Amino acid sequence: MLYAGLTFTIPLTLIAFALGLTLGFIVALIRLYGPAPLRSFVRFYVWLIRGTPLLVQLFLIFYALPSAGITLDAFPAAVIGFTLNIGAYTSEVIRATLLSVPKGQWEAAHSISMSWSQSLRRIILPQAARVAVPPLSNTFISLVKDTSLASVITVPELFLAAQRIAAVTYQPLILYTEAAIIYLLISSVLSALQSRLEIRLARNTAVKENFNDNAIRS
Repeated sequence: MLYAGLTFTIPLTLIAFALGLTLGFIVALIRLYGPAPLRSFVRFYVWLIRGTPLLVQLFLIFYALPSAGITLDAFPAAVIGFTLNIGAYTSEVIRATLLSVPKGQWEAAHSISMSWSQSLRRIILPQAARVAVPPLSNTFISLVKDTSLASVITVPELFLAAQRIAAVTYQPLILYTEAAIIYLLISSVLSALQSRLEIRLARNTAVKENFNDNAIRS
């Protein structure tokens, strides 16, 4: 089970979250600043993903797409499914955090001749990141546990390994408890890292805000 967790569960979590976070950031920017046709498309994407169960999405990608001539291996199918799912949810988090930054910050950035991209990168995103870290971290931790759903499309991750061992040893209580403990340990480590990241972001943002205020006053 530890081998399955290290070689499938953790890599699946990291890859899907990195791709999903990138997708969510792009979708959030399109919803806020993109042209109307693209905004309508990404709104439909978010509505579709948030309105259907993740398990159904995995089944559609792995079991239904072959009937349309598209066949994927289990691990890539799981990565695609989790990426699309995480992308939809993180896009709403990122969009909300960007909107939470006061408009005065944009105006202050423009007053010192920053372009739109510079304002977004240097002023808006650092402030939004401090707000976004807790919900994004919770999404990441939830993804660790949700990877157990990949067992239904034959990805040999932690939970499927526990199922296979239990089928041979006839000790489901012990093995499923051990699997739960491993998930709990991974989630606890991630929660500790989340707390440290929040503290560091809060310090960095405070320093940048003081610097920007001083620059504007001067």
